Amino acid sequence: FVRVFKKSSPNCKVTVYLGKRDFVDHLDQVDPVDGVILVDPDYLKERKVFVTLTCAFRYGREDLDVLGLSFRKDLYISTFQAFPPIAEERKANSRLQERLLKKLGQQAHPFYFTIPQNLPCSVTLQPGPEDTGKACGVDFEIRAFCAKSIEEKIHKRNSVRLVIRKVQYAPEKPGPQPMVETTRSFLMSDRSLHLEASLDKELYYHGEPISVNVHVTNNSTKTVKRVKISGTCLSSKLYQLLFYDSRLYFSTFCKVYTLTPTLDKNREKRGLALDGKLKHEDTNLASSTIVKDVTNKEVLGILVSYRVKVKLVISRGG
Repeated sequence: FVRVFKKSSPNCKVTVYLGKRDFVDHLDQVDPVDGVILVDPDYLKERKVFVTLTCAFRYGREDLDVLGLSFRKDLYISTFQAFPPIAEERKANSRLQERLLKKLGQQAHPFYFTIPQNLPCSVTLQPGPEDTGKACGVDFEIRAFCAKSIEEKIHKRNSVRLVIRKVQYAPEKPGPQPMVETTRSFLMSDRSLHLEASLDKELYYHGEPISVNVHVTNNSTKTVKRVKISGTCLSSKLYQLLFYDSRLYFSTFCKVYTLTPTLDKNREKRGLALDGKLKHEDTNLASSTIVKDVTNKEVLGILVSYRVKVKLVISRGG
């Protein structure tokens, strides 16, 4: 059993078939986009069959596009002529393409795309409750149509638009255990307050609890009233927890706190980064972006990272 995604144009003359809608960036290469387009021969006539792959970055709400000003930038556009085929562009058909071509007949034509590695992954910024129109973020779209030339104006009823996603998987070998420490000295005191925070590992999956190990050595004259832990994704605060533990005065304190960031508890927060969303499907908090080439300043889009912050609230300010 093979699952196939199918979408037809409003006039039912053009149909696109894809074996999947998630294409994985494996860091060294990206899954190729290969599919089949079926065209009604009576509708085709003397026109050509084109398929385009577009990666776009929308950095403003769609309802703000007025007076010819658009908050959308195309990061990448590639065009493939499916019919008549160009000899230089022909590649070996995948197993799925062979099966579809055999089933659909001579009016079906294969197409291929290679997604460049420097393009960002699909990300959607969560809109607010009152926002309308298309959300901000990075998205990939396949568009198929018939035309005499690529410059010809295409009507929506004569074309097929299908959103796909570029996703990135975590490396199999996680990195070192994250740990940070800081020391704070106070006026009129010759002793200091030392805080050390660490996580049990570097890599976490969606819905997995995060264990935060907090170690405090308080040799100062200040009293630690509470421990405050928060987590952020981009500029949005995912969670904030306050822990009222025993007050620390000339003492040592060590405890493990557990945080579980989930989308279910953050659906009202505008600007939260989510994995690219397909129509009628739910999604997750966005995965962290793995940057392969930090020296490449031409890469646009959204870089996603997470941070856990531990803060000690002490007596008499500070």
